[in-house]
Amino acid sequence: MNRGESRSVSRGLKTTIVILIALVVAGLITLPGLRRAIQHMSRSPKTEEEARREVMQVPISTPTDVKVQAQMFWLSASSSASLDATTVEIPLSADPVERSKQLLNALIIMAPAPERRTLAADATLLAFYIQPDGTGIADFSDVVQTATPSGILSEQLAVDSIVQTLGANKTGIQKLKILIHGQDAETLAGHLDLSGLFPVPYSAPAAPPPTPPAPAVPAVAKPAATGAAPGKPSGSGPSSPAPVKP
Repeated sequence: MNRGESRSVSRGLKTTIVILIALVVAGLITLPGLRRAIQHMSRSPKTEEEARREVMQVPISTPTDVKVQAQMFWLSASSSASLDATTVEIPLSADPVERSKQLLNALIIMAPAPERRTLAADATLLAFYIQPDGTGIADFSDVVQTATPSGILSEQLAVDSIVQTLGANKTGIQKLKILIHGQDAETLAGHLDLSGLFPVPYSAPAAPPPTPPAPAVPAVAKPAATGAAPGKPSGSGPSSPAPVKP
């Protein structure tokens, strides 16, 4: 091998080494990104329900929102067999549909203690709308059905907490239909029938106190009349002469 060939081989070897070094450096730089990409691809995609749950966790707000003292119905602090009204300050919309969504979302996420929950913390209100006859349609995720303790009392309390909360906060709803993931369900958790409509009690505002009657004005006595009675002469003025007999 002559010098020319030797120099050519040496140049080619150097070039190959430089390329290999460049590839190694590039691999070291991109390896963390590749690892993250592989991990991301290996994760299961979010289900539709998970995506909806994330959306529903964002508080609903409308231009007509006003902070009010809302009455929420959770399990009683002293007895898990009854409900208690709890006052919380939350923004509520003037629109009945949006107002109902805000109330039911608050019922799920704002329970004062885990043991007072009536609906599971990871439950989701998927949709809500009101029919012209005043019937509200509440569509909940499957979690409402699977996470509610099975039993007529616990199931009834869960539904009662929903309808009483809607009724106490001026939504205008008269009856409620509950769907599970857009479908009719036979029962909530094996006992309470969901095929019908639940009446929504209306809490009328307290009547204003009666207006007290005005104090009676005492009658003022009129002064006694003086002088002669009408038609009778008074005093000693001249009298008419007596007629003369012929």
